[in-house]
Amino acid sequence: MTPNDDDQIVAAAALLRAGGIVAFPTETVYGLGAEVSNFSAVRRVFEIKKRPVDHPLIVHFADSSRLHHWAREIPEQAWRLAESFWPGPLTMILPRSRHVPENVTGGQDTVGLRVPDHPVALALLKALGPEGALAAPSANRFGRLSPTTAAHVREELGDAVDMVLDGGACKVGLESTIVGFNDQAALVLRPGGIPLEALAEVLGGKVIVPGKKNQAVRVPGSLASHYAPLTPLELWPTESLWRRALELEAEGMRMGIMTWSGQNPNLPERKNLLHFAMPAEPKIYGSRLYATLRRLDHDRFDRLLIEAPPDDHAWMAIADRLQRASCAPGFKVKIDDCDASQEDRNITNEVV
Repeated sequence: MTPNDDDQIVAAAALLRAGGIVAFPTETVYGLGAEVSNFSAVRRVFEIKKRPVDHPLIVHFADSSRLHHWAREIPEQAWRLAESFWPGPLTMILPRSRHVPENVTGGQDTVGLRVPDHPVALALLKALGPEGALAAPSANRFGRLSPTTAAHVREELGDAVDMVLDGGACKVGLESTIVGFNDQAALVLRPGGIPLEALAEVLGGKVIVPGKKNQAVRVPGSLASHYAPLTPLELWPTESLWRRALELEAEGMRMGIMTWSGQNPNLPERKNLLHFAMPAEPKIYGSRLYATLRRLDHDRFDRLLIEAPPDDHAWMAIADRLQRASCAPGFKVKIDDCDASQEDRNITNEVV
């Protein structure tokens, strides 16, 4: 559909007002939306996803000028980020206003807020009126790969969703950057579609990526295991990847191997090793990641071996998703231990 498909938008808005659940496209991934003030509809979102009720949802609304309606005690940094990055793949964690029910926030006094950058999403949110908003996580089962097309939503959730708005493939393909605030610093609680250097440049100051031991606020996608395909996934450094592939092949396993660097040991063709080359440009890689992992899932491999991304800010969101995917039960990670403590990392505008 297109944003001019008025009948579809009107029907979806009416369904949401009546307590229905609508999957809708954003520039990041597809969301599973309930009208934010409808308690039973929000509860149904948790049930459809099989999501723990203490895991907060993000509130999506249409106009950054309405930020004060959904949050209180808004710091100046938040207004500056909203002006620069909304609509866009940025979620900000702020003290919730009385308009945000507690069941949306997982019982916390903070809420994640975002203005999405997709014509269908914005048309739907505007159709809900100036005080309308959607409480929406990604439109998939909890802990699994996020959907980046309407077909992914239908495949995974089927008729559990009342309506799916098709807005094509998501252009970013990874979830939003989540930012919180502490005094004069911005805290990146989940890396995503906004580069860290861009945040630092707008704020003119320090941006902190908290280590796990220092992250007190619960935010979407922050569990050690998340974003996982059904096929067990292993994440390996470039120099170890093909050695691991040959080890597993000797055990009779069939593997999908996904790389970005172009390094290939030039092995003769082997029926149990299928190689998938990904782009070396992080934005393109990120936009294709979930769709590629879903396609590999469909091929019923015994194992997925993924080349670890570079240790570079531009790849941070991709590394985060792959690390969590490899930490699912029965999966394997070889970069950092899934439960290891991490020290805070600072990014300043001086290093841009």
